[in-house]
Amino acid sequence: MQLLAVLLGALWTAALAEDSHDYELMYLNLDNEIDNGLHPTEEPTPCDCGPEHSEWDKLFVMLENSQMREGMLLQATDEVLRGELQRLRAELARALDELLPASRDAGRRLARLEDAEARRREEAESALGAVLEELRRTRADLRAVQDWATGRWLPAGCETAILFPMRSKKIFGSVHPVRPMKLESFSACIWVKATDVLNKTILFSYGTKRNPYEIQLYLSHQSIVFVVGGEENKLVADTVVSLGRWTHLCSTWDSASGRVTLWVHGEQVATSVDVAAGHVVPEGGILQLGQEKNGCCVGGGFDETLSFSGRLTGFNIWDRVLSNEEIGESGGAESCHIRGNVVGWGVTEIQPHGGAQYVS
Repeated sequence: MQLLAVLLGALWTAALAEDSHDYELMYLNLDNEIDNGLHPTEEPTPCDCGPEHSEWDKLFVMLENSQMREGMLLQATDEVLRGELQRLRAELARALDELLPASRDAGRRLARLEDAEARRREEAESALGAVLEELRRTRADLRAVQDWATGRWLPAGCETAILFPMRSKKIFGSVHPVRPMKLESFSACIWVKATDVLNKTILFSYGTKRNPYEIQLYLSHQSIVFVVGGEENKLVADTVVSLGRWTHLCSTWDSASGRVTLWVHGEQVATSVDVAAGHVVPEGGILQLGQEKNGCCVGGGFDETLSFSGRLTGFNIWDRVLSNEEIGESGGAESCHIRGNVVGWGVTEIQPHGGAQYVS
């Protein structure tokens, strides 16, 4: 396309040049005529003119001139571009010379920061591990102290306990409630540290002549049993009481629903419904610790195999069902300062018999 445009331009220029040459010839001829008129005697000067160039010769000359101009333009452009490229290379080299040291310095600073952070992290992890290890040791020591204290001292807040030194049909404690034991619902809690447990070891019991099994809480080898209204109405919790350690037990019963529940250290371990529902615990019976008033013989009596050996404290009875929070508080730090309204430890009269005695 460019070549065609050049050719057309060359043809147009050639045409213009031919017309101009014709005008020049005409003027030349006129001059000759005048000269010939003024000087007729002079001989005309011979014309040393070469052969006239054809239009194609002119076109080729123009093409050669155009190519030369194009070559010169390209050469000039190439020189400009080469100079600009060299300048850009020089600027880029200077920029790189400035950036590379800064980049290396930033990299070194970043490496130092990363090393410092890694060291701080390692130090923090090491310190945290040491703190956790010390905490574990402290907890283990505290647990050992608590275990030692539990085996030798009374529960927190309790100042006295009743000691049952051995199993005997003569050793028990008689309880005299501050109000009648006619109950449609109740809660009973007690601290226990047993020396030994047989198939049925009584913690406390309440019975009448008509029914010696109105209320019983006793231990067996593998469970805790709560009875209300007769031996057929019982709740069994498959929980073993550790010998020689204080254990807090609570039992609740409600006549309307027959719901009965057992708690160990404030945690519910067993519950059931429709246990002696609609029953009312009658008044006029005998409430005692560490023995059962059964009807095995004339006038009643005690069974040595049912007797408790160990220590009891914090025995309380309420004429209502305690809430979960109240159950937890009854076995807390001030458990022996929380007293029931039917039986209150430290307020209600409890008489030891047959060798049982108060200890502190």
